[in-house]
Amino acid sequence: MVVEKIINLEDLPIAEFMGVHNKNINEVVTAFPKSKIISRGNEIKIIGSMLEVQRIADVIDTLQIYFHKYGYLDDKYVRSILSSDELATQHGLVVGEGSTASTNIDDDIILHGNKGIIIKARTINQQKIVTGIRDNDLMFVLGPAGTGKTYISVALAVRALKNKEIKKIIITRPAVEAGESLGFLPGDLKEKIDPYLRPIYDALEDMIPAEKLKYYYENNVIEIAPLAYMRGRTLHGAFILLDEAQNTTAMQIKMFLTRMGNNCKMVVTGDGSQIDLPRNQKSGLVEATKILKGIKGIAMIELDKKDVMRHKLVESILEAYEKEEKKNE
Repeated sequence: MVVEKIINLEDLPIAEFMGVHNKNINEVVTAFPKSKIISRGNEIKIIGSMLEVQRIADVIDTLQIYFHKYGYLDDKYVRSILSSDELATQHGLVVGEGSTASTNIDDDIILHGNKGIIIKARTINQQKIVTGIRDNDLMFVLGPAGTGKTYISVALAVRALKNKEIKKIIITRPAVEAGESLGFLPGDLKEKIDPYLRPIYDALEDMIPAEKLKYYYENNVIEIAPLAYMRGRTLHGAFILLDEAQNTTAMQIKMFLTRMGNNCKMVVTGDGSQIDLPRNQKSGLVEATKILKGIKGIAMIELDKKDVMRHKLVESILEAYEKEEKKNE
């Protein structure tokens, strides 16, 4: 059955969204040769089978959300969306016309956030995070800034809470100075560290309505605290995320990992290239990944600059720094 769908792009700068010489939309056209995708003015018309038309519309919706959030769109990001789309198809998440299997087109979406935000794995490595936590109780996610390691992990925690798989979310990070002095900030340890946890708060605000989020904070359903607050606790029925783990010592990360109780999921994220510990102190994250490698039930996912979801210059910046580090070595 052939269907037609029109998507209106009135609130977008069309030339920037479509790309130079329509490069962005042409990537979508190439990926779906069985359908017709026609762009005229502020509208995109899609003609094809019902499932494929819906799939294309989902891709374009995702591209719009990304553009609204970051203010630009490039063909590299479009290809990453389409490659994760192909990955979903390979894993049976989207079924073509004529198949007898029954699946939902939204199966690869992690979460529907606020204001229409669709949160899903954008790259193959991000998809590995989703499958990694499904199949393991402890997961290490390593990679440079901007690869989505924290954002995807928070989304998985929120999904687990919404699905009542766990009773609470605990998010923590070490109180290590990154060039700034914590001692001169006002307040107790939690108040001093809260500004450093701003990316976590921002992610949660994308995913949970404001009133509900306030309720979760007030009733400790979602707890965000410095790593020092974890000592002496045993955590049951929780999704626990340790962020910026490259700045833990060996003793700190061992303390954290041994907090795991029954019915827990635990994710440790970090970037080995941004260690802020004193020069004579080893990173607990680096040591833990070596010691725990190969243990059943522990997944280790590595992201790289190809997974960067920030401004297109970020990948170039990372490459330049990598070259300089190799030169110095």
